[in-house]
Amino acid sequence: MEQHLSGLAESLAGLRAQAPRITRWGGLLARRLSEGGRLLAAGNGGSAAEAQHLTAELVGRFRDDRAPFSAIALCSETSSVTAIGNDYGYDQVFARQVTAHARPGDVVVLLSTSGKSPNLLEAARAGRAAGARVWAFTGPAPNPLAAEAEEALALPGEPANVQEAQLVAVHALCKAFEAALPAASRRVS
Repeated sequence: MEQHLSGLAESLAGLRAQAPRITRWGGLLARRLSEGGRLLAAGNGGSAAEAQHLTAELVGRFRDDRAPFSAIALCSETSSVTAIGNDYGYDQVFARQVTAHARPGDVVVLLSTSGKSPNLLEAARAGRAAGARVWAFTGPAPNPLAAEAEEALALPGEPANVQEAQLVAVHALCKAFEAALPAASRRVS
């Protein structure tokens, strides 16, 4: 237990060092979504759950009652994931969805503790090709996903600790997002 908690402390210290990035991302995300953009998120396994968590906070709410925003967890699109995987291979399950949905002004968030998942690397390439901003939440850098993304929040530590710290990062991003929203978006009719 002590070893696990020490590892988590290391990952959280890495997150604390990158707090300005999360604050900046929250402001940019508030601007983009308030202007009609959307967020597309993806991950595998536990990172898929984090992607869903992020989109739920934006469509629903994190803390404050406010307008809903467009956010889609691509890993939750079961029929698309299985059809694309069957017809085009698992490496394409997110990239084809990004190509279908992403537009300039959108944000693509890709979560991975390893930063090596081929399907996320393909999604990053598809996001950039679509003119969307691509952000990665990864484990230690350097890693291929951090290199493919426009920007990356790369955290130190073992995969389980990185994933736990990524949940904190998701919540911090949502807090920064809500703080940066224009007043009109904060009111719900």
